[in-house]
Amino acid sequence: MVTMQSETLDDNQTQPETPDSVSGEESTTGVPEAAGESETLATQPIAPSEISEETLPEEKHKRSGWSWVLWSILGILILALIAAGSAYGGYVSARQERANVYSTRVSGEAQAQYDLAIQAIASKNFDLARQRLEYVITISPDYPGAAEKLTEVLLEQRITATPTTAPTPTLTPTPDMRGRDELYTQAQSMMASGDWEGAINALLSLRQKYPEYMAIDVDGMLYVALRNRGIDKIAKNADLEGGTYDLTLAERFGPLDAEAKNWRDWAELYIRGASFWDVDWAQAVYFFSQLAPSAPNLRDASGWTASERYLKALLGYGDWLSANGQWCSAKDQYELYLTLIADSQVQPTAEFVFEKCDDEGNQEPTETPTPGGAPEALATDTPEPTSGASTSTPQPTETPTPTRTATPATAYP
Repeated sequence: MVTMQSETLDDNQTQPETPDSVSGEESTTGVPEAAGESETLATQPIAPSEISEETLPEEKHKRSGWSWVLWSILGILILALIAAGSAYGGYVSARQERANVYSTRVSGEAQAQYDLAIQAIASKNFDLARQRLEYVITISPDYPGAAEKLTEVLLEQRITATPTTAPTPTLTPTPDMRGRDELYTQAQSMMASGDWEGAINALLSLRQKYPEYMAIDVDGMLYVALRNRGIDKIAKNADLEGGTYDLTLAERFGPLDAEAKNWRDWAELYIRGASFWDVDWAQAVYFFSQLAPSAPNLRDASGWTASERYLKALLGYGDWLSANGQWCSAKDQYELYLTLIADSQVQPTAEFVFEKCDDEGNQEPTETPTPGGAPEALATDTPEPTSGASTSTPQPTETPTPTRTATPATAYP
């Protein structure tokens, strides 16, 4: 703009003064000076003071807005860098602390094991010392002196045998190394001689070693052996629970015959009746009244036969009924008892109960469990009588033959 002003001045200076111009100047003297001033302002440049006063506030406002955004972004970046640096510093510090703790722990453990190894060397227990030194080198390879001590221990072990404590051997049964034919033949001979226990053991050993060898025959032999051993336990050994279990095992190989079922049923009746002994005499009478006619000599580990328990249950039930004033019901029990055996000690009590029942003939009979049918007579040995009782027994009447394949009194007297 200064250049434009200079050019304008030069033009004004080069123009020659002519008369017309002079006259023009004279003629224009009458025009207001205001018009000349406006032209002068139009051709002259704007002063710097005027530019700063009008244009700088707007530009300064724009610049201050952008600078605030830039400073905000810069501040966020600085904060992010500070946070990342702090996190990294914490991570490095934690790793260093963990490494220090692990190093301290390993160092302490290595020191303790090394000291124990030195003690083992002093006590000439080189094998234990070797194990401890190997452990020290495993957790701390650079532990001072561990490798040298291990070398010394290995040399000592080569020179002198280290006594070691032998572990206590576990007792195991001697394996049966007999051949399958020998086991099978032995089982057959044991069954022929009635050694059911030995036959079962031989057959189980044969099945364990040679499960496919004569499988059907072995199953049949196991059935017979278990069946016969179960009957022997019930009839001869008074082991009612064991015999019942053997018969149940035999039933897995095939259905039981009638005799085996009878023995198992009799054993279960005895076990159930004995479970009510001195607790519920009515139930004891109920079960033993069914058992006594069929298996009078069947007994358990106590030595009491089924017939003896039946007689005792009748007395116990009669005493309980008379103690509760049920005279006529008690009379039935005493009458049945005296029918089976003459007992002079029980006779006075029975007569007293009979009189009470006759005096109170209108007594309402109380509900009592119906026995399963008392036998007309018991062909059995006389139970051990109480003191003062007569040892004479009534003549047994003919007992109907049970519809079973065998009776205990005949098979096992």
